[in-house]
Amino acid sequence: MKLTTEIIDVDTGGVLKILLNPVDITHLAMFAGERVLIKYNNQETVAIAESTSLVNQGKVGILNEVQRELDVKEGQDVEVLSDVKTTSVLAIRKKMDGLPLTGEEIQAIVEDLVSGRLSDIDVAAFLVSEQILGMSLEETVHLTRAIAEEGEQMDFGGNVFDKHSIGGVPGNKVSLLIVPIVAAAGLLIPKTSSRAITSPSGTADTMEVLADVEFNVEELQKIVNKAKAAIVWGGSLNLAPADDLFIRVEHPLLIDPRPQMIASIMAKKLSTGIQHLVLDIPTGQGCKVTTMEEARKLSHDFITVGNELGVNVHCAMTYGSQPVGHAIGPALEAKEALETLMGGGPTSLIEKSTGLSGILLEMGGLAARGAGRKLAKEILTSGKALKKMREIIGAQNGNPNIEPEQIPIGEHTFDLLAPSDGYVATLSNRALVRIARAAGTPKLHGAGLYLHAKVGSRVKEGDAVLTVYAETEGKLSDAINVAKNLMPFTVEGMLLHTLTDTEQF
Repeated sequence: MKLTTEIIDVDTGGVLKILLNPVDITHLAMFAGERVLIKYNNQETVAIAESTSLVNQGKVGILNEVQRELDVKEGQDVEVLSDVKTTSVLAIRKKMDGLPLTGEEIQAIVEDLVSGRLSDIDVAAFLVSEQILGMSLEETVHLTRAIAEEGEQMDFGGNVFDKHSIGGVPGNKVSLLIVPIVAAAGLLIPKTSSRAITSPSGTADTMEVLADVEFNVEELQKIVNKAKAAIVWGGSLNLAPADDLFIRVEHPLLIDPRPQMIASIMAKKLSTGIQHLVLDIPTGQGCKVTTMEEARKLSHDFITVGNELGVNVHCAMTYGSQPVGHAIGPALEAKEALETLMGGGPTSLIEKSTGLSGILLEMGGLAARGAGRKLAKEILTSGKALKKMREIIGAQNGNPNIEPEQIPIGEHTFDLLAPSDGYVATLSNRALVRIARAAGTPKLHGAGLYLHAKVGSRVKEGDAVLTVYAETEGKLSDAINVAKNLMPFTVEGMLLHTLTDTEQF
């Protein structure tokens, strides 16, 4: 069908879309949201057609992304053809049927995602298929390569080290200690981090409280040349852009499919030229990985994929049944990390940070096997890590002299009190995450939670076990409602419920 172009100056966030009148949609024997092939001056592209009466019959509304793709002008005739079945869409359907995908099919999915030829519905179908049906390690390797190859590639020269966590534990701010410890020892560690997907704060969200985290490749290179380290958001670097497009759909679905998680992490490491990676796998109740058996299997998968891609991966299975440290949320976590670098901080944060740092120091040949933790603690307690962190903050346009008390946190607070004397018996990671996000994390940096007592702590009736912080009264009210419904902790001896002989089971 030949239609006349009507240029509409609207961006669609990278997705190729056109607008058609409902009558023309019917004449093309298609439904809104389906793909069409648009031909113009020996050029063609595939776009998603949406239906609207704002475009007259016989016209085609050309949005900015399609206009740039075809370089078409107002009032030009274009040919629009329906019933377009791309390799990527057919491959997604194949995965939905539980069949394995070839490297070429996976490459087509990633290429079409980056070029804007896949809708969020397509991406969601692919991700949910991964979540439910899984992927083989061979498919995961293909997916990793495809994601890595679609973006910029960095080369820092020499041996490059990194630490990454699969997440799932609130308050996991250890990277803000590990990076300066490892860099202070002389190893190169340009950490590119993600923002939170399902947690209250990603490493990039927490670091953003102290310094800028959005840089291009050239700027990151300068930072690393100066400080031998960085803690930045990977999404601003155009490294593995497909990954951020996948995450955009994962976020509202609150899913993180295992093959996608492996591909996401390893693709970004490939893109930044990482040769040595320590991977933190928090394990326990309320984590993404709940059992040691599952953690070992995941470790095997990461190591296998790493071997295929030339990355030396060491996996550390860590205790994850309760938060690391006491602070949850960007500003509170940044404050706690800085306090720890300055000689204070909770034992759990110190032990986990120095343990993981120690593995990297051993991988770098700076400590014998089993001696890395001791060296990492020496670097932390000597003040060398603090000095390096202040150097990194300054290199990333932050205030290198910032003190913990200068970090602003939410002014609106509420305490959840112990209902009786006893010991804290349980803390629910999932409940804590939901409360923190209801308070506004990670978007509102000052929002979050502070745990005054953790599992095993003795409390008296009326003691504050948990303080909720919010930047507005409305968000505080939301968090309080969630907290009261979910009961994020139990105190040994608490009466949880009563049952009478008239109550229905």
